[in-house]
Amino acid sequence: MTMWFKREQKNRRLKGGHVLDVKQRSDQVRAARTRLVSIALGVTLGTVFGLYLFWRAGEWALDKFVYENSTFAIQGIEVQTDGVIAPEQLRRWTNVKPGANLIALDLASVKRNLELVSSIDSVSVERVLPCTLKVRVTERVPEAQVNVPVADPAGGIAVSVLQLDQNGFVMKPLDPRLCVIPLSQMSAELPAITGLNVYQLQPGHRVESPQAQAALQLIVAFDHSPMAGLVELRRVDVSSPGVVVATTGQGSEITFALENLEQQLVRWRKIYDLGRSLNEAIVSADLAVSNNVPVRWMAAGIVPGTPPKKSKPVKLRRKNV
Repeated sequence: MTMWFKREQKNRRLKGGHVLDVKQRSDQVRAARTRLVSIALGVTLGTVFGLYLFWRAGEWALDKFVYENSTFAIQGIEVQTDGVIAPEQLRRWTNVKPGANLIALDLASVKRNLELVSSIDSVSVERVLPCTLKVRVTERVPEAQVNVPVADPAGGIAVSVLQLDQNGFVMKPLDPRLCVIPLSQMSAELPAITGLNVYQLQPGHRVESPQAQAALQLIVAFDHSPMAGLVELRRVDVSSPGVVVATTGQGSEITFALENLEQQLVRWRKIYDLGRSLNEAIVSADLAVSNNVPVRWMAAGIVPGTPPKKSKPVKLRRKNV
């Protein structure tokens, strides 16, 4: 009994020592982990703080040496255009204030300000360090007009004019005071296109209908055709599907198919020459018919004389911009 009791006490002492040793190891591991976490947290916070200081220092340097540097203050806006708008007016439309910082300037905003003008087709903007802004403008050239009825303040009906370029983009007519050519050269009438849905005409947007596109192609091609100078193209009606009908200043009505307009203009000249040899003038002709073109004639003396041809608004020679 005595020996068994002593052995049991010895075992108990051994167990207690083992528990104590394990506890000490756990505390050491926990302490080591705590130190590692503290170090990692300190390194992370230090890195973040260092990056923040670096960022703030970079901002200060940019403000000090770039954005607040008078060397980069805009001293001139160099404008080039291939059309008739006065350069000073283009400078105003850029909405760039004199002395603005060239580096901080939002070029996309300048470009957008100019392209909001319906008479402008495209714009390029670039910085020329240290203090010049360069703007290049391509203008739209009006080829036809659309007369839009509008209500006037007196309760009546007035006519507002919109213009179309050869691609069908709608423009508001330029105020002659904004241009570099005389007023007398800006007041000539363009051929009118009729039969369009005027409520769909939005400045800066393109007219997509095939008839309208064909009418514009006809107007452009007419100026270089065998008929140029012989008759005056007054208007083109696009209300009929599949064809356009041109009316001349002499009262003739010529129907065109939507394609092969140049060939149809050549055929028109041949018919016109035939009528002159017979001392007759064309009342109407349907060039949309391929063979045996239907033509109505009248005595040439009855047809109104050809008035002096009105010149279109001046198209300045396009420059390399």
